[in-house]
Amino acid sequence: MAKEGACFCRKVRISYEGEPLGKVTCHCLDCRKISGSTYSTNIVVPGPGFKLLSGSPKTISKIADSGNEITSHFCGDCGTTLWRDGPSFGENKVIKVGVLDDIKALDEAKPLGELFTEFRVSWVPEVPGAVQKFAA
Repeated sequence: MAKEGACFCRKVRISYEGEPLGKVTCHCLDCRKISGSTYSTNIVVPGPGFKLLSGSPKTISKIADSGNEITSHFCGDCGTTLWRDGPSFGENKVIKVGVLDDIKALDEAKPLGELFTEFRVSWVPEVPGAVQKFAA
């Protein structure tokens, strides 16, 4: 069954089918900026099961903290980043879990890993049991 999500103003809608390939929080400086918070909570989903249901998201590409190009797809009206992709992920999509409609989506996305942990703010603890990864 497909899971759906949307931006804040609901003009851009997405869906995906299949089990997430990964569940991670990211503490990189890009994720701080686009989330407006200390980190982002993400799921990596198979590209073939991902669909843009409505709207025309804008994109911005840059070289990420990893040194690889990454593209953010966001609503041009409300500014919500819905997903990211790039060569590092192949055809897979990195969905920002907070955009999913299911109120339990964040509970179901308990991270199995944390990325760029060297940028974690001092008052945010490690997720118990999650693999800790530095940029290098």
